[in-house]
Amino acid sequence: MERIRKVISYKNYFQDFLIKQPRKVQDKIFKIIEAIETFERIPSHYLKALKGTKGLYEARIKLGSDIWRVFCFFDKGKLVILLNGFTKKSEKTPKKEIDKALKLMESYYREKNKK
Repeated sequence: MERIRKVISYKNYFQDFLIKQPRKVQDKIFKIIEAIETFERIPSHYLKALKGTKGLYEARIKLGSDIWRVFCFFDKGKLVILLNGFTKKSEKTPKKEIDKALKLMESYYREKNKK
């Protein structure tokens, strides 16, 4: 499969989340990342825009009845930046997780614009 997008992570937030997950969950996360890299149109059950956040998305991982989310955003269309992840315990995505992701996105752009 040809890669349409490049997926990278910002600092080590995604890795820190990933290594704490069981192997099966890690495998599922890698499948979702592969879908993001290779599908022209990414299905919304894999990747969904968060309303009111100016470009923040959540990659959606589900295994049995357990749910995980990894925040990410697009930089220049073909580059996807992975941010923090968490285990979803409630219906709504916790505001503190969204706020953390938005702060990380801001600092990514701040650092990028300094170069």
